[in-house]
Amino acid sequence: MEINDLTPAEARVWRAFATGTAVDFRAADDEDPADGGAWGPERTVRAAVLRALLLDGPREGGEVAALNLAGARVTGPLELQYATVDHPLRLRHCHFDDVPRLYAARLRDVNLSESVLPGLIAHALRVEGVLRLTRARFGGMVRLGGAEITSSLYLESTDIHAPDTEGPALQLNQAVLGADLWAPGLRARGTVRLDGARVAGTVNLTDAVLDRPDGTALQAETLAAEADVLLRRARVRGRLEFRGARVPGRLDLSQASLANPAGTALRASSCVIGELWLRQCPRVEGTLNLRRSQVDVLFVEPEAIPRWVQLNDLTYTSLIPHEPAERRLPMLEMGDSYLPFVYEQLTAAYRRIGDDDAARRVQLAKQRRHRRTLPWYGRLWGHLQDLTVGYGFRPLRAGGWLLSLLAVGSVAYGLDHPPPLKPAESPDFNPVFYTLDLLLPVISFGQENAFAPEGGHQTLSYVLIITGWILATTVITGLTRTVSRH
Repeated sequence: MEINDLTPAEARVWRAFATGTAVDFRAADDEDPADGGAWGPERTVRAAVLRALLLDGPREGGEVAALNLAGARVTGPLELQYATVDHPLRLRHCHFDDVPRLYAARLRDVNLSESVLPGLIAHALRVEGVLRLTRARFGGMVRLGGAEITSSLYLESTDIHAPDTEGPALQLNQAVLGADLWAPGLRARGTVRLDGARVAGTVNLTDAVLDRPDGTALQAETLAAEADVLLRRARVRGRLEFRGARVPGRLDLSQASLANPAGTALRASSCVIGELWLRQCPRVEGTLNLRRSQVDVLFVEPEAIPRWVQLNDLTYTSLIPHEPAERRLPMLEMGDSYLPFVYEQLTAAYRRIGDDDAARRVQLAKQRRHRRTLPWYGRLWGHLQDLTVGYGFRPLRAGGWLLSLLAVGSVAYGLDHPPPLKPAESPDFNPVFYTLDLLLPVISFGQENAFAPEGGHQTLSYVLIITGWILATTVITGLTRTVSRH
């Protein structure tokens, strides 16, 4: 393209390119590029001119050529498919009439911050340096699937409005980032897709607003982040999908609001996570699914737990903050199925910090939950074990029952001694040891076989014998269960 074919605005940009000089058409720093459709020819630049500059623009010895433009209206599509551009590309505070097409381009240090665009097509883009889309506003999809960025991708306070599109609003699936995905304050109306993305640093979505009601707001299956994934204070309407993600640092949902009442609000199943934080936030609206995940530190406050959780085969080393067992148990019982493993995990977490009483309470709750799955006769036997010795976790109950029955028998037989079977050979009657003889199977004090109660006392002896056997059996069952766990 010849210089004579350029408008005065384009000629100014052309001359500045050779030295990388900044060209700023703005009349004021606070003007809104959303109004750029009305900007006149004095600040309008054809995308074809920009393309010609980037591909074969003028050079000046000793200078670094760069396209550094602000406050311009860019007309026509900026088409750089498959292009290799060795110059920085900075188009800030600009208004684009058409969607830039950067498919499979090789660029350096791209900056479209504070600009307004109808969308962006940049599949398989490679950027040697940083890609900045800070506070940019997109009226359609941003397609960066398979992109490779050697440094960071910046999306601070970026607004992407594409709720009615068939595909995701922001596509970063299979993208590879050499540093961070830095997107605090990102606002996306539509799905944000990070499936299979590889981020060498942190994924920062603090204060983000992700809105896809009745759909998936964030699709991040098999995401691999080398540091943290931060969604602190995020507001999410729709599903958070992290199945198969690998996050060695924190998956931090502190103070986040998660709402997908008709389905799953958070799915972090089959994940490997260093720390999962769900704290200081309102109760999750929807299902919480952590099945088959491995978490080192599970920082979950009971107030955040929704009415429905799925914890099958979830393993964790530490559960914080430390709460009484009564505060944690409802999380294990929110479901129709009896899952012994979840009780064992919670028991192990309490034992690691030395809270054996809480561990016993969890095990007692496990037996009570299991009881509901048994036939009527199994439930009857379970109730009996629970009432007498608390399934072996309340052994003092057996002592209480024995003392009570011992007192009843001692008083009853002390007031009315049963007659001896052989008066000449019988020992002196002792109501206490006679009652113990009836209550304790195996042990004998020589009283039971020497005397024969009659009438009501005989009935009482049967009751004491049967009760003694039941107590002995339940105590042995409970002790066996306890010993087998150690």
